[in-house]
Amino acid sequence: MQVVILLLLFLVLLWQPAQANFYQGKTVTIISGTTAGSAYDTYARLIASHLGKHVPGNPSFIVQNMPGGGSIVAANFVYGVAKPDGLTIASINPALYFNQLAGRKEVQFDWAKFHWLGSPDWSDHVLYMRTDTPYKTIHDVRTASTPPKCTATATGTTGHYLPKLLEETIGTKFNIILGYPGGPEMDLAVERNEAQCRAFTTTAWFSGEPYESWRKNGFARLLIQTGRKRDERLSELPTLYELMEQYKTTESDRRLADVVLASNIFGRPYVTPPGLAPDQFKILREGFAKTMSDPEFLAEAKKRNLEIKPTAGQELDKLAKTIVAQPPEVIERMKKLLGK
Repeated sequence: MQVVILLLLFLVLLWQPAQANFYQGKTVTIISGTTAGSAYDTYARLIASHLGKHVPGNPSFIVQNMPGGGSIVAANFVYGVAKPDGLTIASINPALYFNQLAGRKEVQFDWAKFHWLGSPDWSDHVLYMRTDTPYKTIHDVRTASTPPKCTATATGTTGHYLPKLLEETIGTKFNIILGYPGGPEMDLAVERNEAQCRAFTTTAWFSGEPYESWRKNGFARLLIQTGRKRDERLSELPTLYELMEQYKTTESDRRLADVVLASNIFGRPYVTPPGLAPDQFKILREGFAKTMSDPEFLAEAKKRNLEIKPTAGQELDKLAKTIVAQPPEVIERMKKLLGK
C-alpha cells in the first residue's frame, strides 16, 4: 500500500512541473468576438490581467478582437482554425446556438462540442429607448404605426433576437438594423438618432458610461426586462413574463421564449477548441474558476462596475448539449425568429 501511495505522489509531482514547464514563457490569446470597448471586451481584458497567475507556469494572456457576425467569426475561428494546443480561448456570444438550430450556413461550429471554461457573469436583458421618441412604454411600441429602429450586430445576438422575440410573444414591431461592429458603435448610432433603441444585458446598463450619464440626463429609458422576477434596481419595469400574462401569449410562444432566454444562463462564455488535451483543458478550467474567486480580480471588477456572477464550465457544458437537442417544431420557430 505504501508503495502505491509513493508512486502516486511521484506521478503528481512529476505532472505538476511538466504542466508548469509547458505554460512557462508562453502567451495565451483570448479571442474577443466583439469590438474594443464593448462589455464583452472589457470583461475579457479584466480576466486576461488576472488569469495567468492561476495557471501553472504563469503564462501571459493577451486579448485579440475578432468582431464579425455577432461573434460568429470568432466562434468559427476557435472551433475550426485555432490549434487545440491550450494557447487559444475565446469569449463568444451566448446565443450563437440560435443560428445553429436554424441551420445557418455561416455556422461552422457545433455548440455542444466546444470545451467550456465558464462564464464570469450572467444577466437578464433590457431594451432601452431614446426618451425623445413617442415610445414611452412597450405598449406604445405595440400600437405604433411606425416601428422604432433598433441596432444589432447580427442575427443570434441580443440586439436582434430580443426585439424579434417581443414581436413573436407580445405583438410589438421593430425595424432591426443589422451590421454594427459592436456595442459602442450601436450606442453611437442611437446618440446620432440613426436608431432609437437597443437590447442588451442588464449588467451592461449598470456598468458605466455612457449609460450612467444617460440615466442622469434622461437621454434613454428602459421599456422591458426579461427576468422571471423584476430586478431590484428596476422595480417599476415590467418583465416579459408579466407582459405575456397580460397579452395571453400562447403556450407555444412561451416555450419559444424559454429556449431563447436560456442564453441568459450562458452569460459571457469562454471556450477552447474541441480536441484540446484533457490535462491542458483541466488546467485552464481550474485556472478560470480560481480567477473568479480571486480577491484582487473581484476588487478590480467592483471598481469597474462589472458584476461577477460566475457559472462553472461543467454547468455550461451540460446546458450546451441539452439546448441544441430541440424538437422540429422549436427549430422551425427559431428559423422564423431569425428571419429564415
